[in-house]
Amino acid sequence: MTTFKSLGVDLAGSEKRPTGLCLLDCTLTAKTQVLYTNDSLLRFIRSASPDIIAVDAPLSIPYGRKGIDDAKGPHLRECDRAMLAMGIRFFPVTLGPMRTLTMRGMKLKNILEAYGFKVIEVYPGGAQDLLGIPRKNKGLERLRRGLEALGIKGLTDTQTGDELDAVTAAYVGLLYLKGETIVLEGVDGAIVMPKPSLKHFEQSVKNVVRFNSRKRGISRPRDAGKN
Repeated sequence: MTTFKSLGVDLAGSEKRPTGLCLLDCTLTAKTQVLYTNDSLLRFIRSASPDIIAVDAPLSIPYGRKGIDDAKGPHLRECDRAMLAMGIRFFPVTLGPMRTLTMRGMKLKNILEAYGFKVIEVYPGGAQDLLGIPRKNKGLERLRRGLEALGIKGLTDTQTGDELDAVTAAYVGLLYLKGETIVLEGVDGAIVMPKPSLKHFEQSVKNVVRFNSRKRGISRPRDAGKN
């Protein structure tokens, strides 16, 4: 039997703030922890050797933007606009603290891909919306119960919001390996999301198609599987 391990990373913008990690296997048993520095993250990842790393952080900047601090450049990527069309709320990559998070995420992605790891960008808040479970701002206990309803084991009432978002990220990573996700992509990046419920999916596709007709270059959601 083939087994996969997915690592979810709820990345902090600063090495002084906690980054939540979750290693999730095919039995949906979650093991979480919190780390801080890039060096400690990289040591853990190389030791765990996951099949996929699902990072909750922007891993690219908008096309046409000269750099993260380019005040005159575009503020949204094509995948961001696709999320907007689906009714998913998020902070733009160019907004205040998101800039440092984006820079850290892009740096770590480059290092991890150089090591040979598969890295994808995910957004736990949006994934939770599509999975029909509460976001952490609705209460950690409610989020934990929602994750347990998906079949995830090993959760406790001592886990932080960072860890529970990492669990969500890892779950999306496993779904990606199983071909049960959609990818919102464009020329300047991609975000992997779980396949939404039929009702939400039908409305989302209508919104995205309508949005595509007004904005050139925004991709429709496509199914994704392991490359």
